[in-house]
Amino acid sequence: MDDLDRDLLSALRHNARTAVSSLAAMTGVSRATVSARIERLVETGTITSFTIRTGHETRAAGVRAIVMIEVLGRLADRVADQLRGLPQVRALHSTNGKWDFIAELEDRDLASFDETLRRIRLIDGINTTESNILLKTSKTGF
Repeated sequence: MDDLDRDLLSALRHNARTAVSSLAAMTGVSRATVSARIERLVETGTITSFTIRTGHETRAAGVRAIVMIEVLGRLADRVADQLRGLPQVRALHSTNGKWDFIAELEDRDLASFDETLRRIRLIDGINTTESNILLKTSKTGF
C-alpha cells in the first residue's frame, strides 16, 4: 500500500460515494488509475465493503453503550463466540489490560439494554463487566 492507496481510503472513509472523477481530481491521477486501485483494494480484502452511516435524525431511538468484559481463565474463545451471537453486539474487540473484551452494544431502549446486560453477565466464563452508555457521538470514522 502506498500514499495513493492511503489517500483513496481516507477519501472513501469520509464518503464512500465519492465519484471516481472526484477521487482522480483529489489525488492528481487518472480515473483509470483510481478505478484500478479501488478494484485492487477490494480484491486484496483491504476494502471489504462500501457502506453508509445515517445521521442521528434517521436513527431509531435507542441505547448505545460499550461494555468492558473480564473473562475467567481460558474461556475467552467460548465467551467471544457467545457474544458474537447476540444481535445487540455491533462490534467486539479483544484488548489488553484489565478487560479482555470491549463490546459495542445497541439496543432499542433501556429495558432491553438491561436485559441484554443480564444475558451477557450470565455467560459462563464472564467474571465481571463494566458498562458505559454512549450519550453523544461527535466524530466517527478514522
